[in-house]
Amino acid sequence: MFSLAQKLLNRSIISATLLLSASAAISAEKPTLTVYSYDSFTSDWGPGPKLKQAFEQQCQCTLTFVPFEDGVTMLNRLYLEKGGKADVLVGLDNNQLANARQSGLFAENNVDLSQLALPIEWQDRTFMPYDYGQYAFIYDQQKLKNPPTSLKALVERQDLKVIYQDPRTSTVGRGLLAWVNTVYPQDQAENAWKTLAKHTVTVGKGWSETYGAFLKGESDMVLSYNTSPLYHQIHEQKDNYAAAEFEEGHIVQIELAAKLKKSQQPELADQFLAFLLSSEAQKTIALHNIMLPVIKTEVEPRFDQFTPFKTLAIPFPSSDDSKAQIQVWQQALSQ
Repeated sequence: MFSLAQKLLNRSIISATLLLSASAAISAEKPTLTVYSYDSFTSDWGPGPKLKQAFEQQCQCTLTFVPFEDGVTMLNRLYLEKGGKADVLVGLDNNQLANARQSGLFAENNVDLSQLALPIEWQDRTFMPYDYGQYAFIYDQQKLKNPPTSLKALVERQDLKVIYQDPRTSTVGRGLLAWVNTVYPQDQAENAWKTLAKHTVTVGKGWSETYGAFLKGESDMVLSYNTSPLYHQIHEQKDNYAAAEFEEGHIVQIELAAKLKKSQQPELADQFLAFLLSSEAQKTIALHNIMLPVIKTEVEPRFDQFTPFKTLAIPFPSSDDSKAQIQVWQQALSQ
């Protein structure tokens, strides 16, 4: 016969077991939202972890980020999977828009876009902006005292060691592709790439790799964004990094998010996209992705005082244009 103490102990064990089972059942019932993005967005120092924490508190769901080296690689993976494994894609840009539209993999969203504040009016209902910036070459002011003042000067300056990203795998590389093809006439672009190749240290697959190499001192300048020095100022208290301002003007990149037609969680996907435009998310993205917010909101004094460079263009190249430009770039580097 069980003693009273044993009976109470058994009841406690049973109650604890039932509580754990109920908790596990509730956890198992939580829907999962799968978001593809690029590695610097999802990294510990990127906005991904903070966005995940904040959104999960709102949605009672599990947000899973799947990182890729860059936006181009991510989109190519999506093509191979035929859009069947992700709910949302974060990290496309205006240079990829034509290809993304033609894929037929994305669905219109139900997000209120009236609050957007961009350099251009945005009307697309499928691809939603979440930040933007201007491409620029970054340098260390303590090491480089006479930075080039134009893109043409950068191309010609053989004394400068340069790093940029591969336009076949990197959205930032695509930005330089658009920049060169905007500044140079069509019949001069190949020559410009050849000249630049003579003092290019490396052409990397993605931004993280190339910017890291620059910080290690492997080049004088690296292709990034004119907001990049803000990262060093805000997070490292360093003022030695600067963006070279070019007289021709700077190409603008608008980063985009979209939900997949085959999403298993379409309503949750819309909820996440709407969350990305909230003041809380926009501040997190600006401070950790070091890009400008797409709505009018206060971020941080240095961000709020930031003045963009002269805007050269916001390119929206067709698939054929992109293919032709990449082919010219490849031909120039292979000779």
